[in-house]
Amino acid sequence: TAPWLVFHDHDEIFGYAYATEFRARAAYDATRETTVYVSPRHQGRGVGRALMTELVGRLRSEGIAVAIAGITLPNDPSVALHERVGFRHVGTFHRVGHKFGHWYDVGFWELQLGTDGDE
Repeated sequence: TAPWLVFHDHDEIFGYAYATEFRARAAYDATRETTVYVSPRHQGRGVGRALMTELVGRLRSEGIAVAIAGITLPNDPSVALHERVGFRHVGTFHRVGHKFGHWYDVGFWELQLGTDGDE
């Protein structure tokens, strides 16, 4: 099961984070792709960091080896958030994301979650 987390106060959602399958082959069973969203009203208040810290902790406890984050660029706040919780940039695909009538680069960040050996 993939964790879904929601940061809220009563009926107001401040943000959410979740992890999904990275690829559909067995070779990637110990890898998850992460997503985090913080509403514009609540950005800069630690919501994203709290969500990602909890999500990463849950992935570790489930025995997940690697977390991957894809970030549509430019997105300095998201890059800063991911790097604050330990992700490191591993590459960028150019003009692979298309939304709102424009092409965007997508950068990829990884976080090694500390598994030992080649189980």
